[in-house]
Amino acid sequence: MKTRKLTFASLCLSTALLLPQLFHLLGLQQAGQIFLPMHIPVLLSGLLLGWHYGALLGFMTPLLSFLLTGMPSADRVLFMMAELGAYGFTAGICYQRLSRKHTIVHAYLSLVSAMTAGRICYGLAITIAALLSDIPFGGFPLVWTAVITGIPGIITQLLFLPALVRIIEKGGYIRDAFAVEINSK
Repeated sequence: MKTRKLTFASLCLSTALLLPQLFHLLGLQQAGQIFLPMHIPVLLSGLLLGWHYGALLGFMTPLLSFLLTGMPSADRVLFMMAELGAYGFTAGICYQRLSRKHTIVHAYLSLVSAMTAGRICYGLAITIAALLSDIPFGGFPLVWTAVITGIPGIITQLLFLPALVRIIEKGGYIRDAFAVEINSK
């Protein structure tokens, strides 16, 4: 059943690399910071594949995107790696480990927990960088600015991700993969 997980993880990774490019084609300045397109597949992978895949995808996606496309910018890539790694990890832990019911309410709670943990890690990474380099990056006020700027993306994630998780789970592709994995332990 790892083949199904790897296939779905590959789909999430490719979507996380392509989706920001589509948003930038809209011609909006800072489209990625407003709509947070890279966050969607990372959160989805954490919710559906668990914390291992979610954390790995969250950590690797900004780095791969930077290496392939130059986005996010070099001054933001490490902070985004911390943020998205926390997104995938927290979404996976909350949804897969703490709740076996997998209701839409659990998806919302896991999503909000992941968003909060990701922004906290983003702020910590910025604060640590500022302390180590003696360059005033902005710390947690910068996180608040990022949250305000990203409100359209946050709303989109809250509206569509729980429903998408339920649709994919009801389809059986992911649920069957987890059922076989749990039964084989």
